[in-house]
Amino acid sequence: MPTPTDLRDRFGADAFNRVVAELKAFGWRPDISVEEIGAPQRIAPYGFALEAELGASDEERGSGRLILLHDPAGNDTWDGQWRLVTLVRAGTDTDIVTDPLISEVAWSWLIEALGECDAAFTAPAGTVTTVTSRSFGSMSTEADRDEIEIRASWTPLIADPSDIIGHLGAWQQLMCQAAGMPPLPDKVTPIRANLSVTGTR
Repeated sequence: MPTPTDLRDRFGADAFNRVVAELKAFGWRPDISVEEIGAPQRIAPYGFALEAELGASDEERGSGRLILLHDPAGNDTWDGQWRLVTLVRAGTDTDIVTDPLISEVAWSWLIEALGECDAAFTAPAGTVTTVTSRSFGSMSTEADRDEIEIRASWTPLIADPSDIIGHLGAWQQLMCQAAGMPPLPDKVTPIRANLSVTGTR
């Protein structure tokens, strides 16, 4: 007879795999390249991770990483069984980097994107960092670079596997706003990423 732990593991794997299936079927913007990468294995029993490159190959605008974590037993820090963790980096303008309100504005991009995409969530946390890099010596010919970096995590409220879709849309919107990418015309059809590997446990 299965023990409670066996049942929890079995149902946890089933719920996780159904959410990952929805994630793999998501339609991304054609100018965002998404692929699966290795997920952390010590933070939670189940994990799945994506990496995104923004813009065309000859005009890279930024990058992002998204990790989906699941613990069937729940996690007090997360205030739930699921957690999304992201790191977004994008080149930007000097005027934006030096704006004293950019941190608050960039954080609002995430919160507003979650709301606009009807992605229910709780327990958001994160940081916003702006960096100006100047090269010297043998690298002095390289142009100055201004970047914005957003590290964030939140607990998606998932009652049905399809609930993850709104969170993916919000993540995509956050990355595009950070990189200054305009909305796509309505006639442009999203594409499905080539994600063929199952999430890790």
